[in-house]
Amino acid sequence: MKKVLLVDDDESNRDMLSRRLEHRGYQVVTAVDGREALEKARAEVPVLILMDVTLPVLDGLAATRELKSTPALRDIPVIALTAHASLEDRDRARAAGCDDYDTKPIEFVRLEEKMEKLLSQTAARSV
Repeated sequence: MKKVLLVDDDESNRDMLSRRLEHRGYQVVTAVDGREALEKARAEVPVLILMDVTLPVLDGLAATRELKSTPALRDIPVIALTAHASLEDRDRARAAGCDDYDTKPIEFVRLEEKMEKLLSQTAARSV
């Protein structure tokens, strides 16, 4: 079972997305802020992280920069999730180390396609 870390401070977003991911066969671990995301990433070592950008304590981009600077965690793909859809927002997410970017409200089919693409790329690199 593929373990995914879902980081979002909005309980309804976490609940909805967790249920949909679990229905698709993913094991979901959740965090509510960037600091907890780093702790869970170290403890759980997920295959992919869905990272809300706007978070309390430590925002999603700062958490991603820290993840990507940690040798044991840097290869975990991160998809930024945000309601901000400008090219500047996308560029900021990429500059922070996010491997992809998706906008809220989440279109689940599109998000799942991005997840599977990143997971297949990661699997191909590790062979």
